[in-house]
Amino acid sequence: MTPEDEELLVEEVAGAWRPTTGDELHYHKAWHDLDAAGRARAYELARALRPLEAALDPAGLSTTARAVLAKIRRT
Repeated sequence: MTPEDEELLVEEVAGAWRPTTGDELHYHKAWHDLDAAGRARAYELARALRPLEAALDPAGLSTTARAVLAKIRRT
């Protein structure tokens, strides 16, 4: 895998979007294509992104928090 390919996978994994099947959330497929170091980089990037997302949200919620709340409210 090229460094550019790996960087794209890290960005995909760090983003908030996850595939869904009905009410089930899943890991991003790219997670399985990364090695341990790539997963750690994606984790650190996600940790940096979530506060930025929350700062831009009128309610102060990250996209992850919004997804969890939406799931809770549906049940």
